[in-house]
Amino acid sequence: MSKAIDDIKQPVAMHMAAFEEKFKGAMKSSVPLLDKITNYIVKRKGKQIRPMFVFLSAQNVGEINESTYRAAALIELLHTATLVHDDVVDDSNERRGFFSVNALWKNKIAVLIGDFLLSKGLLLSLDNDDFHLLKIVSTAVREMSEGELLQIEKARRLDISEEVYFDIITKKTASLISACCAAGVASITSDARQISLAKEFGKFTGIAFQIKDDLFDFGTDDIGKPTGIDIKEKKMTLPLIYALNKSTWLEKRKIINIIKNHNEESQEVNKVINFVIEKGGIEYATRIMHEYKNKAIEVLKLLPANSSNQSLEKLLIYAIERKK
Repeated sequence: MSKAIDDIKQPVAMHMAAFEEKFKGAMKSSVPLLDKITNYIVKRKGKQIRPMFVFLSAQNVGEINESTYRAAALIELLHTATLVHDDVVDDSNERRGFFSVNALWKNKIAVLIGDFLLSKGLLLSLDNDDFHLLKIVSTAVREMSEGELLQIEKARRLDISEEVYFDIITKKTASLISACCAAGVASITSDARQISLAKEFGKFTGIAFQIKDDLFDFGTDDIGKPTGIDIKEKKMTLPLIYALNKSTWLEKRKIINIIKNHNEESQEVNKVINFVIEKGGIEYATRIMHEYKNKAIEVLKLLPANSSNQSLEKLLIYAIERKK
């Protein structure tokens, strides 16, 4: 784990360590196979960025309590359930460099594991009367599903406008980070203004984060070799949408033909990447990403000024300056 993350986490490091243990407990089951698989999932969790957003947002407005731990666990349970299901849908054998659940235990078991995690999250909230937290997180899961379906629908026709693109990423990516921040604050206070500000901060951060992901597809000197994965998957990203909008009818037709019919050919994918770079798609997307970063920072200024607030800003900056 990078030193940058350790530094950001510092104000809530003690709570994050305690959360690790509590989360393991939340995953427990009396069925040995279930226990084996949930243990495998827990051991392979990444940088824990989502719980960090929950704890930092909570501590920004008050003292972390048991409800905050449940908010973080609820987010992780429901999000992990969606990831396990995603791997089945995408027929993916890897998750963060490790075998996915479906690769090791097949699809049927993976779907049931996702259902189990979902029910664990729901029960965790219901058993503790955390209806307000459940509403925040369930809304995010609904929006993530809508965003994913909207993206699939549009990938068939490749007719995404910037407006539709922002609708997709707000639902698909930003809604979860937004829910992390809102749930963190809602675990401390019922102050609607503070919850709303945290939600807004999370939304702007999530949008900036997703644009950064878009940029990885094209690569620059500091990011490294372009991947072209989004092009191969027929995903319309911000740099590409901008480049197409700046094109002639003939150029547009040629590029869309490559994405639709030649997206597996590296040479053709490189033509798309070069086209986007030449049309200024990278500069445009980078500028928009920084605009959203600045919007997020403006929202942070309306929340209490303390070390957690500073860490939230650092986490935002980390999200758009990361190298992978």
